[in-house]
Amino acid sequence: MRVLVTGAKGFVGRNLVESLKAIRDGKDRRERYSKLLPLTIYECDLDTSRVELSLYCSEADFVFNLAGVNRPDDPAEFMQGNFGFASELLGLLEHHGNRCPVMLASSAQASLEGRYAGSAYGESKLAGEDLFFDYSDRTGAPVLVYRFPNLYGKWCRPKYNSAVATFCDAIANDRPYEVNDSSVELELLYIDDLVEEMLGALLGQEHRCNYKGLQPVPSGEGRYCHVPTTDHVALGQIVDLLESFKRSREDLSVPDLSEGTFSKKLWSTFESYFDGGSLAYPLRANVDERGSFTEFLRTSDRGQVSVNVSRPGVTKGNHWHHSKWERFLVVTGEALIRLRRVGLDAEGELYPVAEYRVSGDKPVVVEMAPGMTHSITNLSQTDDLVTLIWANEPFDPAKPDTFYEEV
Repeated sequence: MRVLVTGAKGFVGRNLVESLKAIRDGKDRRERYSKLLPLTIYECDLDTSRVELSLYCSEADFVFNLAGVNRPDDPAEFMQGNFGFASELLGLLEHHGNRCPVMLASSAQASLEGRYAGSAYGESKLAGEDLFFDYSDRTGAPVLVYRFPNLYGKWCRPKYNSAVATFCDAIANDRPYEVNDSSVELELLYIDDLVEEMLGALLGQEHRCNYKGLQPVPSGEGRYCHVPTTDHVALGQIVDLLESFKRSREDLSVPDLSEGTFSKKLWSTFESYFDGGSLAYPLRANVDERGSFTEFLRTSDRGQVSVNVSRPGVTKGNHWHHSKWERFLVVTGEALIRLRRVGLDAEGELYPVAEYRVSGDKPVVVEMAPGMTHSITNLSQTDDLVTLIWANEPFDPAKPDTFYEEV
């Protein structure tokens, strides 16, 4: 398939083009995209000549028109940038008799509803939509018109047309920012969800809809297209989450990152805005003559991850827990892990000790069950032992749930 992407160097275009290249080059091997191979990508932007654009229009099997003007010096440039280029693009396709599907990146502002009433940008986008629908009626070529809400994700330009990008950049890099009204709610569309939809459109799997004001109404025969996975979030909530992401470098907290959640998408976005050289931060290691213990991550509902270093010949542990349980994974060195059930058996004897000899060469997870005292010994007399530890709950100094007892 031969795919033309206009506005290829913009926020949406860049993300789409990189995803297409991954498919073309065999890096994205998902079966659903095999139908697109062999894949040729035509990238069009401001530096593309009319001769090149004409050639692309003569050969393309699908066109993504992502080119447009967002913040011109003169509002009159909205119409020229958004309507004018679309006219040129469709004119070249018609000139070459190419009736391939064409996608248009429009905007929710084209509704001219509510706060978008009288928007020069919205009027230019609406004119572009009408142009595409007229082109389809005249030529029979399929058109896919998407009205994008507020977009966010990696590579989105701060202080341009995305509040999320502006807040991400400011909070990640300690720059000043202002929130005029924290109660204002935005409809947000994550760039990866948008790209997934566009790749689906290449396969004829776009989501069709009609519009009732700003609200898409799904319909298999709808005039428009939409991405069904959006979130409605207040500005105050966005900023609070971003501030918590920044604090996580100190408190090691991790929020809900379940698949599809807004917090998961927003944190991925936030991480992409750190200035180069700002992606490393120190952890606080608890060090004594036995080695060190360093917390790495902690969550409210998924426990805590730590790294334990034991000096040669050192034994650590010899304690048990009521409810807390842990998983030990030795990653470097060789260890003896010993566990014994607390208390006495029916004969009044200590319960037997279970022993596990493990090493980083053959990864084995050993579980420290509640009610079992346990210890870990570094069997080397020369090298440190490094163990990755996951606990089902973060350590709480007010309720440590840790009780000394020799194994």
